[in-house]
Amino acid sequence: MASAPGNRQAVLLPGAPDAPRAPALACRPVRTAAERAEHLRIRHEVFVAEQGLFAGGGDGDAHDSDPATILVIGLAGGDICGTVRLYPVPGPGMWKGDRLAVLPGYRHLGLGAPLVRFAVATAAERGGRQMEAFIQPANVVFFNRLGWQRSGGLVEYAGIPHQRMVIGLTLGW
Repeated sequence: MASAPGNRQAVLLPGAPDAPRAPALACRPVRTAAERAEHLRIRHEVFVAEQGLFAGGGDGDAHDSDPATILVIGLAGGDICGTVRLYPVPGPGMWKGDRLAVLPGYRHLGLGAPLVRFAVATAAERGGRQMEAFIQPANVVFFNRLGWQRSGGLVEYAGIPHQRMVIGLTLGW
């Protein structure tokens, strides 16, 4: 059956998969200046341009230039499309994760969970005992599913409410 121009239909051949394969997901620390720039660009696109946070500038702060901070990229099929950052904070074995961001066109792939798990595992490998994150309330259930727990009530951060979440760090993630 012929279709009208603009009404393309997929034709499955015998032995062909039923659906296109999702791209492989991977997470790792930035390795190059170009990857660092892409990490920062994605954060700016999500937090400043899309969500309107950090009015008057960007989302960067002193942690970005601290050598103890680990900037992480999330990849889908080789495309850098997500970020998270983590760093030690005062207190024995305490770490903080923040700046979790996935570009809108890639959110359907489920890259957020691997980014969070990578941050947790990385902090644990570096001797961390507990990690905290301040997240937007809409993401509490997502973090609960990954083993995080609420700690305290809502606090204002970047002009909007955030929930402090914590997770105990153990090796073997």
